[in-house]
This record gives sequence, C-alpha cells and structure tokens, in this order.
Amino acid sequence: MEPLRISALVEHFQLHNFTPSVNIEECFVTESDVNRLALQLTGFFDFFQETRVQLIGRVESSYLETVGAADKKVVYEKLFSYSIPCIIFTRNIEPEEELLRMATEHNIPILGTGSATSAFLVELINYLNEHFAPSITVHGVLVDIYGEGVLITGESGIGKSEAALELVRRGHRLVADDAVTIKRINDTTLIGSAPEITKYLLEVRGIGIIDIQMLFGAESVLESANIDLVIKLSDWNGKAEFDRIGLKDEYTEFLGNKVVCQSLPIRPGRNIAAICEVAAVNHRQKKMGYNAAEELYRRVQENIDKE
Repeated sequence: MEPLRISALVEHFQLHNFTPSVNIEECFVTESDVNRLALQLTGFFDFFQETRVQLIGRVESSYLETVGAADKKVVYEKLFSYSIPCIIFTRNIEPEEELLRMATEHNIPILGTGSATSAFLVELINYLNEHFAPSITVHGVLVDIYGEGVLITGESGIGKSEAALELVRRGHRLVADDAVTIKRINDTTLIGSAPEITKYLLEVRGIGIIDIQMLFGAESVLESANIDLVIKLSDWNGKAEFDRIGLKDEYTEFLGNKVVCQSLPIRPGRNIAAICEVAAVNHRQKKMGYNAAEELYRRVQENIDKE
C-alpha cells in the first residue's frame, strides 16, 4: 500500500499547518487507524501506537492546561521521541508555543481543524480506510443506476461501453469504462472508481474516445460507487442454460467479498441498457425484502394446495 503524504491530508481536509517550517511533502501516514492522545499526555506510553495520526480535542487540551510546565515538557519530550506522522488539533484549538517548538525540532507536523473531534475522527478514518484499502483492477464498465452500482463485465467488444452510453443517455451516471479499480473498504463494501488517466472517458467502437462529462454534463458522471451488482454479458447460445426464474442468487468474488452476479445472454435486438435498469431495480427490491421469483413460487404452491 502506498503511503499517504501529509500534504494530501492537509489539502483534502483543508487543515491549518501550525509548523510551516516542517516539509509536509516528506512526511507520510502509513496506516488507516487514528489514535486520540489520552493516557500518553499523563506520561503512560505503554502500547502507544506511534505510527498512527494523533488527535487532540477539547478534553485533551483542557487537561494539558492543568499540567505544570515542567511536567508538560517531560511529556512532550517523550511524545516527540516517537516517529509519529502528525498531530491534529480539532475545534480551532491553538497549540502552545512549547509544543510547536519541540515538534519543529523533531520534524513532526502540527495541524489544526475547526471540526468537532468526533465528527472529524469519523471522516478521517473513512478517508484513510479508503486510501489504504486493498485494491484490484478489473476489465469492465461501472455505472450508477438508480443508486445501485452495477459492474458490467464480459469479453472485449461484446457491447459493455455501448450499454453504458445508452444508460448515460437515460440519465444514469458513468463511473468507469474499460478499467475499474475496486477497493475493499470492509467485509461488506467494495468501492469502484476509474484510474485517473481514463476518468470519465468512454470508448465507442467506430467513433473512438468520448468525454462523457463534456458531452452530457457533470450530472452524468460519478467519482466512485459501491459495487452492488455484477452483470456478466455473454454471447447468446441456444444450447447454454441460463437462470430463467432467478430464485437463487449467484455470486462472484472480489478481494474476498461476494457480490451478486447475473449472467445476461445477448443477441441482436436485445435492449441491454433497459435490462440493466430492470436488473438494478430488481436487485434493490430484493434488498428491501421483495423477491418476484419467490412470489411466483408462493403462488404456484398455493395453487397446488388448492387442487
């Protein structure tokens, strides 16, 4: 996993840099967890997680105001003897000069934000989790359809990009074409996005590369989306067996997470975009507790019981 520059953290959260003489371009975060300094400020450093971003809020700051200068200096010396990536003060708290002086000596950035501590902690952890999440790149097209992230896969030239173009024309949003970067945020969440080089670009055979955002507007694209459903396109084969009822879900796996996968045979005349729309809405209905296949099965069973 690539380390995160402190400068990127400052830019993303619009943090104030209290130590401008420290080169934040050469300071890095290497893990997603965050530590809120507490017992360490009392001098207890056993099990201290020094590689994490350190946070100081109103409670910690208020405690420091009660500590004498000599005792405080001892704590600061111990704290800055560790290779911590940075310290962030919340709620517009101003760090004292002694702390800033020692941080500068040890080349440790001291940053600040006006956000409340708990709210900022959640946002920071989410941001770091996404950055450090394990990832892979797969061949396909990712489109947001009615709020469902649909990953369309299949062999090259089968019509994935054309289906995505029609979906955009219908008011849905393109996330990525051809190459989709998938990150595993947790045991249940996969997020897909486009590599920077192909962001919002789509290839249409016979026309070439088109810029979806420029042609259809900012509302036609999306930075990233959860991967909720996979639709696998395949050539129509009359001898192949496909699920005609949908009573049992099939799954595909990315980075250890399972995602519902539906195989869709295509041939001339089939409206792939419309089918993808219906598949997305049907998948949402299943998540909400309604399954049309199960409803059909129930009706058949009731009809049998009546006879």
